[in-house]
This record gives sequence, C-alpha cells and structure tokens, in this order.
Amino acid sequence: MTSAEIRKRFLEFFAKRGHVVVPSSSLLSDDPTVLLTTAGMQQFKLYYTGARDPEKDIHPTLAKPLGARRAASVQKSFRTSDVELVGDESHLTFFEMLGNFSFGPAPAGYFKKEAIEWGYEFITKEMGLEVDAVSVFAGDPSTSSGQAVPFDQESYEIWKGLGIPEEKIKRAGREDNFWGPTGAEGPCGPTTEIYVDGLEVWNIVFNEYYCHPDKTLTKLESPGVDTGMGLERLAMVSQNLNDVFQTDLFRPVLEEIRGDDIRAKRIIADHLRGATVLISDGVLPSNIGAGYILRRLLRRAIRYGKVLGLKRDFYVPIVKAATIIYKDQYPEVRNAESDILTVIQNEEERFGKALEQGLKEFERLVKDGISGVEAFRLYESYGFPFELTQELAKERGVEIAEEDFRKEFERHQDVSRAGAEKKFGGHGLKLETGELHANTEEEVSIVTRLHTATHLLQAALRNVLGPEVKQMGSDITPERTRFDFTFSRKLTAGEVKAVEDLVNEQIRKDLPVASVELPLEEAKKTGALYFFKEKYPDPVTVYSVGDFSKEFCGGPHVTRTSEIGRFRITKEESSSAGVRRIRAIVE
Repeated sequence: MTSAEIRKRFLEFFAKRGHVVVPSSSLLSDDPTVLLTTAGMQQFKLYYTGARDPEKDIHPTLAKPLGARRAASVQKSFRTSDVELVGDESHLTFFEMLGNFSFGPAPAGYFKKEAIEWGYEFITKEMGLEVDAVSVFAGDPSTSSGQAVPFDQESYEIWKGLGIPEEKIKRAGREDNFWGPTGAEGPCGPTTEIYVDGLEVWNIVFNEYYCHPDKTLTKLESPGVDTGMGLERLAMVSQNLNDVFQTDLFRPVLEEIRGDDIRAKRIIADHLRGATVLISDGVLPSNIGAGYILRRLLRRAIRYGKVLGLKRDFYVPIVKAATIIYKDQYPEVRNAESDILTVIQNEEERFGKALEQGLKEFERLVKDGISGVEAFRLYESYGFPFELTQELAKERGVEIAEEDFRKEFERHQDVSRAGAEKKFGGHGLKLETGELHANTEEEVSIVTRLHTATHLLQAALRNVLGPEVKQMGSDITPERTRFDFTFSRKLTAGEVKAVEDLVNEQIRKDLPVASVELPLEEAKKTGALYFFKEKYPDPVTVYSVGDFSKEFCGGPHVTRTSEIGRFRITKEESSSAGVRRIRAIVE
C-alpha cells in the first residue's frame, strides 16, 4: 500500500466517524513554548485547555470554526531531538503524523473506549496488519510534583475485551506511557501504544490532566483524545520492509545519492528532505531558533556529501525528488522548489568554502583533544555548529566539554552586546519589545516617528515581496531604523523603490494610528503580525495603521501617519544567510 493510499484511508476512516479533516499546520508553530511543530495535537492545543471552543471559535488553519469536537489530520512534524540519531533504519527529523482527536466527552466527542476500538479496527481491518502487543500506563506513585498518577485500568480492560491476551498487554511507566506536555505546560495524560512487527506504530494519548509550569497536575474539565501514528513507520510495516528509507516516501530521494556509505546516504536524504519542507514553510538558515536547526541540517548534509565525494550541487536532484513526493499532499513544497534550491545554494556556497579549511583546522586540533573554547572558534571562524564539531570529535573518540563552549559563546555575546551599546549610545528602541531609550524630547519624537514608519515598512515589504517576509529583529535610534527580515536574495533597485514609495503613500494618506488591548489568544485571531521569538504579555496591545498595518506592539507611535515626514531607505544589505537588512531615516 502506497503512502498516499494510507493517508487517504486514514482520513476517510475517521471522516466516516464524525471527524472534520483539517489540513496540516505549518512547521513554524504559533505556540511560543515550542520551536517547531512536533505533533498533530499542537494546532488543537487550545481546545484541550478550554481556551478555544472548537464549535464556535475560528481555527487558524481552516480560517473558520471547526464546527465539531472531533478532528483528523496528517500533520507535518519535526523532532530536533532526533538529529544525531538519524542514520539507522527508523530515526527521522521530519515526518508526517496521522492523528485523530477528540475535544470532550461523548456524544460530541469520545474517550478511551472509542479511541482504542477504532485504532484496533483501523490497524487490523483497514491496513490488514496484526497487532503484536499493546502497552498501557502502569501508574506513577512519585511524580516530580509529589502527586501519584494511577494505573490506567480502563484501557487495560478495553484491550482485554478486544481479545488481546494479558501477556501481550505490557504495563509501562511514565517515561514510556505518559505523554506531554509540549513545552513548559499544557495538556497531558496516560497513553496506550499499538505495536506491529515489534515496532510501536500508534500512540494514543488520553489528555486527562493539565501540567502547570511547576509540574503539578490538575484534572481537565473536558478530557480529550490525541493520537499520533508516524506515516513513514506505518508505510514501512505495510510495505513489508525493515527500513523507512526503502519506502516510497524515501526511495526516490535515496536513489539520487551516489555512494556506498549507507549511513551517510540516509543522513543526506533525511536532512535535505527535512530542509526542503522547512524552507517551504518559511524557515531560513540563521544562528538562532528554527533557522539554526535548518542550518545544522544543511551543514551536516554538506559535510556528508563531502564524505561520499559528491559534487558541489549534489543537492539539486535530491530536492527535486523530495518536492515531487509531496506535490499532491503539500503543493506549497513543490511550488517553492526554486526558492528552496536558492536557499540551499546560498548556504552551500557560504559553508562549502569554509568546510575544507575548517576540517583541516579540526584535524590539527583533534590530535591534542578539543576544548570547548576551540570548538567555539571553529563555530565562529568556519561556521561549524557545535553539534558538527562534537560529532567529528566522537568519531575520533574525543569528548568536548559542551559547558565550556556555551560559556565562551555567552562571553562572546556579552562582548558584542557591550560594543553595540557603545556604538548606539545606549538609546533607541527595540521594535519587538517596545523598550524605548532616548535622552531628550527631540530624540523621543524622532524615535516615535521612526517606530511607526517601521510598522509601515514591514507591511510594505510583505506587500511588495510576499507574505514569506518575517521580522527577524530591529533596532531604532534617533539616527535611523534598522529592520531585519527573512528573504533569500538581494532586493532589486525597483523593489527597494516600490517599498519606499508604498510607505510614503501611506504617510501622505494621513492614516490614523489606533491601539486596542486584547487577550493574547484573541489578538492572534485578528491577523496582527507579531515577532515569533518574543513572549508577549496577556493582554497585549495591538496597533493598527489604517487598514494597512496591524501588529502587536508596546508603542510609542504617532497619532497620524502625516506626522512621520518623508521616509527614505538608505541601505539594503545582507544581515546573515537568508536574512536581509534595511536601514532607513525620516526627514
């Protein structure tokens, strides 16, 4: 059975049982507690907590209410914890997660009985597979908060009722059979797992509790069901294979990689496939956040390409094969092929030049062992992510003190920060936080005008270049505004002029600048832009400039755009790989 057929059967099976089929959300999660989307339940998280009503509130992916208390999806997912494990038969970074979800009890929703019975029915009847074993939560008498969590007797009895022999119903503790939360807090609960051919293929979570930041658990008023089944693993067992890389989700990609080192080929296949989907969702290489994860993947793939002796543009047929695989399920991946190749080319050119020199320096250092400080210098001088240096060192039996690397990294940041404060005189404004530093009333006036102009700049950039433009940072002083944003290439002179003209057009229109304070989740539903790395207060202030711009912001702003004066872009340049920087003034 092909992966496309599995997706179709899964969604049809649950649609017949009252589930609304919801498209995958982006890998760039709106949840500030996680870096990337790691599970299908993340786009439904607020239904479990009760913060949103699935029958009334707008669902971000659907742009309308779910209209039911049951949903099913095939979710793009990414696990950063598995990067170093990739290379065996089953570990992946990017994968697709099949999931069915219930938000509340019957009859609108359902709980353990239906979830387990439907899971068993889908595996045995729809997929024609045999269940080897199942597991249930054994209970935990001593959680970190001191609370005891009981044995899941109900799930145990349901499996027995389905004819699973007692010896095949394994009891496991918190580490194996208690899931969540994603991030510091959120829904969580006991799980039951289904095994086929000795491999766990389906994890069914019963969200009975809410885990608070101090790790205490409280019972949810409306318990829910959250399930996750890896498509790649299910395809492997249904296609009678022992290796996920031989499934139809990987085989076309692997066939484009020449060489005898199977581990290196798997790493390249996984990392470039994952990078392809990340880039299509708007992630660009950088030294922070999701961009750093992407950079790690690309640089590790480039390094293993060198191990296999592949030519510099080896990634091109691999990426093209990956986009073809997803052309029907995720057309945005196929549509972004040209941009994906450009981003990877830029990163390959940036890192490829330094790789050979960096490897020579590594060989020189490794003879006497490598300190954390030396690992930082490889990062700073040659662009070697710490994890890459660590991997190279482990291959030689050398350990690196990661703590020393982190200390040197932080010391370097402190030095850079002190230099920046000296350079900018310790005053200005951070657009993402609204923190204002100005020494005189005149400086306050200039910074305020520049602040509103910067909101117009971001809206104009998205209007001219497209919605893939996302803020990566900003700094405003009485001398200028500096705005960093995601974009994969240099802007043309025509594009720069179009952005500048569009900002000045809004200034001439004398648009009103208004603000409103809203609960954080309600504010997110308004479509206002916000800086994804920033943790905002609740409630949060949303500033609107006419109908042209809407952003989360702490102020200050002018009251009408005509107060800004003439806006002029003075420079457009690269800030880092995949990130552009604009400097501008008001006159």
